[in-house]
Amino acid sequence: MNLETIKIGTRGSQLALYQAEKVKESIENKYPNIAAEIVIIHSKGDKILDVALSKIGDKGLFTKELEEAMFRGEVDLAVHSLKDLPTLLPEGLKIGGVLPRGEVRDALVSAKGYQLKDLTPDMKIATSSLRRKAQLLKFNRNFNIIDIRGNVNTRLRKMEEGYCDAMLMAATGLQRIGLDKYISEILDIENILPAVSQGAIAIETKIGDADVDQVINGINDELTFKTTNAERIFLRKLEGGCQIPIGCFSIVDGENYTLKGFMAYVDGTNVLEHELSGKFSEADKIASELADYFISKGSKELLDRIRNENNS
Repeated sequence: MNLETIKIGTRGSQLALYQAEKVKESIENKYPNIAAEIVIIHSKGDKILDVALSKIGDKGLFTKELEEAMFRGEVDLAVHSLKDLPTLLPEGLKIGGVLPRGEVRDALVSAKGYQLKDLTPDMKIATSSLRRKAQLLKFNRNFNIIDIRGNVNTRLRKMEEGYCDAMLMAATGLQRIGLDKYISEILDIENILPAVSQGAIAIETKIGDADVDQVINGINDELTFKTTNAERIFLRKLEGGCQIPIGCFSIVDGENYTLKGFMAYVDGTNVLEHELSGKFSEADKIASELADYFISKGSKELLDRIRNENNS
């Protein structure tokens, strides 16, 4: 391996920089002779903050500019929240590895310490996720759900200024940047299933870059890689993305693996829920079969209905 330096592309938010720093530390701890450098690149998703995510595109909003920088040779790899990556990457790119997964579940955030059981229809509950919205409305059809955009700090400021009474956010994002004091409840998966691959930090690389592959293979967490890959197979087969209320949750118990899945219409109706179990060595097969079950129960028609409404 001839690498002396490696350039890490990242978005500029506090959470994105934390994730890039974790990759940098992992590389330099494993390979003391390699200097890792962080390069900040701003994405389209960071710039458009006044329109709901479901109305302006899909997961590539937060990744395209980083990927273009890789193709131009400005960076050697890109660091993302894995849940932001489309299941089909641009030709020539791959998920080279992942770091050990953090907290997978969602958190309820409230300045007044509200928990899910405390929320009432006269309160404003903010989220930018259709998955979270659908599951909140499944829990209580009368909830008042409003959209919110911006990075973690922006959302917290909006809440404290009175924009909303509570928010749903990924717990791991708050924990990673020392803002877990705002978490009033980690939400039970029986109420809110997380997003596909939530809690995982992904390292995207170019196919055929042997030196970079060797570095990333050395810091890859195999357990996280296998579970998130299975989850992404489930999502890809269902043709889902940011615009679709789909969630899933992996449970690994020794040699056993269980995948729980959820899909619904945005208003919390037409709920599809199921889980499958088997050997962990067959996690990809289990994920594919779970997607087949959802397809057999009408998931394609449900997705078409949701997409038509989003595009209208």
